[in-house]
Amino acid sequence: MKVAIVGVSGAVGQEFLRVLDERNFPLEELTLFGSSRSAGREYAFRGKQYIVKELKHNDDFKAIDIALVSAGGSASKEFAETITKHGAVMIDNSSAFRMDADVPLVVPEVNPEDALDRPRGIIANPNCTTIQMVVALKAIENISHIKRVHVSTYQASSGAGATAMAELTKQFEQIVKGEEPTVEKFYYQLAYNLIPQVDVFTDNGYTKEEMKMYNETRKIMHSDIEVSATCVRVPVIRAHSEATWVETERPVSVEEAREAFAKADGIVLQDNPEEKDYPMPLFIAGKDPVYVGRIRKDLTNPNGLAFWTVSDQIKKGAALNAVQIAEYLVSRIFPK
Repeated sequence: MKVAIVGVSGAVGQEFLRVLDERNFPLEELTLFGSSRSAGREYAFRGKQYIVKELKHNDDFKAIDIALVSAGGSASKEFAETITKHGAVMIDNSSAFRMDADVPLVVPEVNPEDALDRPRGIIANPNCTTIQMVVALKAIENISHIKRVHVSTYQASSGAGATAMAELTKQFEQIVKGEEPTVEKFYYQLAYNLIPQVDVFTDNGYTKEEMKMYNETRKIMHSDIEVSATCVRVPVIRAHSEATWVETERPVSVEEAREAFAKADGIVLQDNPEEKDYPMPLFIAGKDPVYVGRIRKDLTNPNGLAFWTVSDQIKKGAALNAVQIAEYLVSRIFPK
């Protein structure tokens, strides 16, 4: 396998390197790409040093099998043809192609087979909040069809990239020193605060982030499921949390739900409220699975369930999901 990482200097790009190594991904060659600012940097991978090449419109991708891309939507759109024209599969982490009818939107625990039908050679990685949610929803969908979802997200600074994580840390340090906190990456100071806006507002009063959860979930699950989301930025460095309410076609007991979550791919059940044992971002940052806890019946709806999930946004919400897609492709279309 010949693999390229595009946008290697960013938070997700660096996570690509770690995840490929952790999972012993079968690659023979690795090529790193970045912007003109990143070109020339060196990164270590499996005991070797690799120099970042500048991403250009040329034939650098001629020998590449899979390109893991996290360079932003505008770069993805500009370079998609360059990346794929010689047959490389582009697994794109941006929102550029997610809702395109001829681009599959894939979460391997939910719809891996969609990755096999990619007319343009592009597979889209969903939004981080959507990935986390649909992994959990799939477990319940296997029991009874989900009609509606209400979800509130508690999104860490990691969702806005490495500079956002650094800004949050700096804000805490500045406030402790009595200094005015730096506010550049977010709309307001995030330290000691919550911001009930992730991305820009749309005409219906929901943000683009909230509408991504609606639209992407329906595409991934091939479902008429309705999703109403409120997305909130919280002063956490890494790992997103979500409070989720689902309405199913038939009543699903807490016991059924626990059993389904316990058996599901990509999920760790952590649901012992009597012992104050439930998922928290402090302890889940850097881990692979989606953690599920606080499972209970919805008091307002006999067909309703409520539960809590936490997952690392940079890992499962971005780099890991993309690498899992690549692993699926290797198992299906790149046999040894």
